[in-house]
Amino acid sequence: MLSRVLFLLMIANLTAGFTQVQLLSLEGTYQEKNLIVNNPPMPDGFGFCVSKVLVNGEILPAVIQTSHFEIDFQLFHLKKGDDIFVVLEHALGCEPRFLNPSILLPKSTFECAQISAQKDGKLSWTCTKEQAVLDYSIEQYKWGRWVEVGQVKGKGSPGSTTYQFQLTPHSGKNIVRVSQTDSEGKPRVSKSASFTSAVEPVSFSPTKVHSTLAFSAKSKAVQTKYEIYDAYGNLLKTGFGSTVDCQNIVSGVYFINYDNKSEKFIKIDH
Repeated sequence: MLSRVLFLLMIANLTAGFTQVQLLSLEGTYQEKNLIVNNPPMPDGFGFCVSKVLVNGEILPAVIQTSHFEIDFQLFHLKKGDDIFVVLEHALGCEPRFLNPSILLPKSTFECAQISAQKDGKLSWTCTKEQAVLDYSIEQYKWGRWVEVGQVKGKGSPGSTTYQFQLTPHSGKNIVRVSQTDSEGKPRVSKSASFTSAVEPVSFSPTKVHSTLAFSAKSKAVQTKYEIYDAYGNLLKTGFGSTVDCQNIVSGVYFINYDNKSEKFIKIDH
């Protein structure tokens, strides 16, 4: 989306340089609603302000020399959730306005009718009343907070839709949920589901490390998701693996989140 936006702005700016026009742009996603533009008269009273409308680089094939006009996105064969970038090319000395720009901003309205998870980490949820194509964030509660572990794109259908996601369980009791965050920045969350996995508890060694930390379960190397913080709470490392290279951190006390645990270790020099 960003590369296309930059390209369109470059083309539009070149056009503006030759014809002495100004540009007004708006971007968002198609929600199956049309955009209304307020188009004031030209400063000299002859004609209207907007001379051209571009939607994703294509010219709007419609009459725009009126005080108000509609941008019908169906003319561009868009699908719900597609990216949209609109550019109004207009004369100097007048200012057109988008009257309903919020129609390009998705809102989260889903209701989760059912959510369940199996002990192997297979998550399933069924939602209704979706009005916008938004990603579902899959969240797992561990380390004292909700941690995002994946995403699934929503379909934006008002009817009943079932989704699935395979997450990586940690040992013991797992608690999971899904959420969406829309243009208002407020997360909308489902109820949670829980299951007890068959994953063996993980430990790490050594607690005083020179170069490498290793994760194991029943004396066998295992992979786990981890985070390492310094004593001031700054995140230094994150990843998924059976070992962590600690050679590039200075000596001191550090905190490590892994499996479903939060512990500490000491980095020491040789």
